[in-house]
Amino acid sequence: MLLLAIDTSAVASAALISDDAMESVVDSFATEDTRSHAEVLAPGIEKLLAGAGVTGADIDAIVTGVGPGPFTGLRSGIATARTLAFVWNKPLYGLMSLDAIALEVAESTAAAPDFLVATDARRKEVYWARYTLADGRLPELVEGPHVGFASELPDLPVFGAGAGLYSEVLTANEDFAQTQPDAASLGQFALAKLTAGQALLDSTPLYLRESDAQVPGPRKRAL
Repeated sequence: MLLLAIDTSAVASAALISDDAMESVVDSFATEDTRSHAEVLAPGIEKLLAGAGVTGADIDAIVTGVGPGPFTGLRSGIATARTLAFVWNKPLYGLMSLDAIALEVAESTAAAPDFLVATDARRKEVYWARYTLADGRLPELVEGPHVGFASELPDLPVFGAGAGLYSEVLTANEDFAQTQPDAASLGQFALAKLTAGQALLDSTPLYLRESDAQVPGPRKRAL
């Protein structure tokens, strides 16, 4: 199975994941900029496919990170994934973006039986979820996702860029203090779940907040 994984919940990233590859990740890219998703994602995917010598016809399925994340960035990745799935006539799956960091934690020596993953939600808040390590060391979601102040999180080890931002109030793991969700880990987790016969999400975004943009109301009548 060959998956194209896309995530733009924080940075723009994409990856080709294959169960035939020794390391499962055929190739991937991720930006460091958190504000240029729409500009770099499509050209990045085109270059990714060309470098691997594959076309849309070779892709078996597409998986996209569904957040939580900011509206503009998250929409870029989901819209791109939906478009490619339609054009290529391929199955489209969703996976919570925080799962990508949870998998990296589970595969590291820093893993704890129960832990939190947190990313920057801006407005002095974090997106977070709680995980436990299930059989086979795959992380299992226990609670979340939520958005809230760092000081309100459960007293557990916290991994991810959100923890790094608020290390003064969180038990932050320094090795993961800058870690953002990326498509490579997201695709690996999706492949593991599909191989195990587990269901994935659809592509509905997890915004967790109301949009700041509002439809204007009717004009007030002038007196």
